[in-house]
Amino acid sequence: MSRTRHFLTLLDLSPEELRSIIRRASELKRLRRAGEPHATLRGKVLAMIFEKSSTRTRVSFEAGMSQLGGSAMFLSPRDTQLGRGEPIEDTARVLSRMVDCVMIRTFAHDNVERFAEHSQVPVINGLTDLYHPCQLLADMQTFFEHRGDIRGRTVAWVGDGNNMCHSYINAARQFDFQLHIACPEGYEPDADILAAAGKRAQIVRSPTAAVEGADLVVTDTWVSMGQEEEKQRRQAAFAPYKVTRELMALAAPDALFMHCLPAYRGMEVEAEVLDAPDSVVWDEAENRLHAQKALLEFLLAG
Repeated sequence: MSRTRHFLTLLDLSPEELRSIIRRASELKRLRRAGEPHATLRGKVLAMIFEKSSTRTRVSFEAGMSQLGGSAMFLSPRDTQLGRGEPIEDTARVLSRMVDCVMIRTFAHDNVERFAEHSQVPVINGLTDLYHPCQLLADMQTFFEHRGDIRGRTVAWVGDGNNMCHSYINAARQFDFQLHIACPEGYEPDADILAAAGKRAQIVRSPTAAVEGADLVVTDTWVSMGQEEEKQRRQAAFAPYKVTRELMALAAPDALFMHCLPAYRGMEVEAEVLDAPDSVVWDEAENRLHAQKALLEFLLAG
């Protein structure tokens, strides 16, 4: 029996596999817009476990499975024995005998690792406190569609050294680009994740230095789910890291702006940046659908 493939971080697939998924994502996008049926996962069932609330993750996976001819079921902690204390390992053993794939959006990354360890079917990380790899598939697809291959380019991450930052660090390794991380002291990415990227990723304290000449500028909310009590402290620390038109002007002439959304206009990004022609956040959001469909095909249909 072949080894079950999971997608918990970008490092679970090879650079070649990631690129093939992005190519297929753009093809699936074309098929959907042309109204051409592509029910490659007919009869397959995806279980979606949500411990963290979501808009884009739920809709993109549920719609995606439907468009591929399969189905998806939404499971919140209120709907499962997980919410009543059943061990993750036991839920994994049972659920993976009934469905073809499991997507989990949770807090601790250890939860998805433990689930995958005891699952007979592929497990997809829909977001944890440590990583958000599905978003990076969409981000990379968006860059490829607008500017071509990202290999050898420079990306500026401005803001918190959070799960998105960690996934960008892994993306720098897998897609072969340079990542400049501008973050305030005390909000750095995980030291081990950063160190593993070697020269591909480096902390550049100054937002202006990080953005200068960059081909892509990315930010994220300053206050993630579960950090609400830190809101005022975080807002004060990150105030100099707002992405403004002046900051974007320092990037390369054809630089793109991305944000995984939801965005708080006037906080981490000026409204004018979000709505500017070089902002591709709406394409980026839509591409969650296409990239995840390509991922589901890869994991379930080879």
